[in-house]
Amino acid sequence: MSTAQTPTDVSASAYEERLFEQIASDLLTNGYSICPGALPNSLGSKICEQLYGLESTDFSAAGIGRQAQYMHNEFVRTDRICWFTGETPTGRHWLDWAERLKEYLNRRLFMGLFSFESHLAHYGPGDFYKRHYDAFRNQRSRILSMVVYLNPSWGAEDGGELVLYLNDADKQGIKVTPLMGTMVLFLSEEFPHEVLPARKDRYSIAGWYRINSTTAERVDPPR
Repeated sequence: MSTAQTPTDVSASAYEERLFEQIASDLLTNGYSICPGALPNSLGSKICEQLYGLESTDFSAAGIGRQAQYMHNEFVRTDRICWFTGETPTGRHWLDWAERLKEYLNRRLFMGLFSFESHLAHYGPGDFYKRHYDAFRNQRSRILSMVVYLNPSWGAEDGGELVLYLNDADKQGIKVTPLMGTMVLFLSEEFPHEVLPARKDRYSIAGWYRINSTTAERVDPPR
C-alpha cells in the first residue's frame, strides 16, 4: 500500500507530480494503487462543502450497465449517485484535476486514456455493492477505475470497506477503509471488487477513465 502526504512545505504542483508518479509506478508494478491522504486538502474541502449542500433529490438510484443495458438492481447495489457535470466551480476543479492525472498517465504509461466520467456516491447504513468488475461485457472502454473517499471520521467498526480482489480465485482481497482523502485506482478489467455494508452514511467519488471505442458503426460517448 502506498502512502502520500497532503502538501505542506512543498508546492501543490510538486506534490501533484510526486503523487501522479507514485500512482503510475504502482499501476505499472501491481495494476492498482492505494494512496491514503492523497486528495489535496483544499480540493477535498470544496467537494465536501458542495456535497453537504446537495439535497436527497439530487441523488438517484445507481444501476448496472450503460445506455440500453442499464438497469437498477438492489440485489447487486443499493447506493445512490450524483454525476459530476462540471457546471459548478468545484465540479470543474475536480474534473480538471482528474484530467491532469489522465495526461500524466498517458505520457508515462501510454494508456491511451481518452475521457473521464465521475459521480458522487452515497451509501446509507446497510448499503452495499456486491462483487463485480467495472468493465462491462462486450464494451471494454473503461480502462482505469478510481475511488476517492470523503469521510473525515471513519473507524473499523463503521464497515463500508472497499474489498479489492486480485483475481477471480481470491477470496480474501485487500480491504480499504473509506477514510477522507484515500484514493484507490485499479485496472477496470483486471480486479473484481465490492463495497461491504456501511453502518453509517458513507460518501465517495467514483470515476472511470475510458478509451475512445467509437467505430464507423457506433459512437461511444463518455456517458
